[in-house]
Amino acid sequence: MTVPAQPKIYHIVHVDRLPSIIQSNGIWCDAEMMKYSGLGTTIGMSTIKARRLNELILDSHPGLHVGECVPFYFCPRSVMLYLVYRANDRELTYRGGQGPIVHMEFDLYSAVDWAEANSRRWAFTLSNAGACYFEDRSNLANLHEIDWDAVSANTWAGQGLLHSGSHGKQAEFLVEGSFPWELVERIGVQNQATYAQVAHALTAGAHKPQLEIKTEWYY
Repeated sequence: MTVPAQPKIYHIVHVDRLPSIIQSNGIWCDAEMMKYSGLGTTIGMSTIKARRLNELILDSHPGLHVGECVPFYFCPRSVMLYLVYRANDRELTYRGGQGPIVHMEFDLYSAVDWAEANSRRWAFTLSNAGACYFEDRSNLANLHEIDWDAVSANTWAGQGLLHSGSHGKQAEFLVEGSFPWELVERIGVQNQATYAQVAHALTAGAHKPQLEIKTEWYY
């Protein structure tokens, strides 16, 4: 599969995090989020977050830890969402299921333009940036190196989920520090209850991205 003409990127959060994102006008990296508490439910794995914060550094930006960047996937229905859906991984403390999870959709090229205009380092990885080994790039000319077939895949099965072809699906886009709320183009949710929560949260901000129930973005 070739590089999509207009690649999109996605950031997932629990719906109870949305009010603080709107209020602060942005999404913040884990390194900054550690300074605050009570801003909503964390859905990631603490061991992986710690590794991203303390151990994993981008080759394309020496000295920049993965945890100092806001992470995005290149697709909805990510492997991380699958783990949330299954809720059977012992390292996953969140057990609330995928229903309250919100997808925020952005345009990749607009994200890069913003990052460069604001002197924010950015990169993309060819696999999971929380793994002990991954490759990263900081030139859009290398986008063809992403496994776009894996990125677009919607189904997989078997015990080898995180040790198989799903590696390519876990490719990430990373932006240093924070990322602005006003670049959210669309929000996708699984059900009417979460839709209502998001719609209410959106009344607090000037920017109101398109809001849709997107069941195909979920398991």
